Amino acid sequence: MSNSNEQDAAQATRDIADVPAVEIITTASVHLMSAAAVKVGLADDPENQTDLDEARKLITALAGLITAAAPDIADMHARSLRDGLRSLQLAFREASAIPDAIGQGPGEKFTGPVN
Repeated sequence: MSNSNEQDAAQATRDIADVPAVEIITTASVHLMSAAAVKVGLADDPENQTDLDEARKLITALAGLITAAAPDIADMHARSLRDGLRSLQLAFREASAIPDAIGQGPGEKFTGPVN
């Protein structure tokens, strides 16, 4: 590795060390939400971007992250993340030709039934 790459890596490590955990969790959640929204058909080109199999994976990962992190992050953060998650779960149900049984949708093993 060149000296410049080593310096860049060291700077990135210092930068991430300064970021609070709640910000990292929130940022990761927003990325998962954005990707899931596209895959569930809520973006500009739903005919070409909708992929419910991919959306299910993203929503389930998001539900696991939010459920695990909620006790450790401020309620205002957890509440808005849960609201976004619930909206995605409902959008997934609406986009499905054959909706999952209540309690069997993406992430519902973490969040409980959404309807």
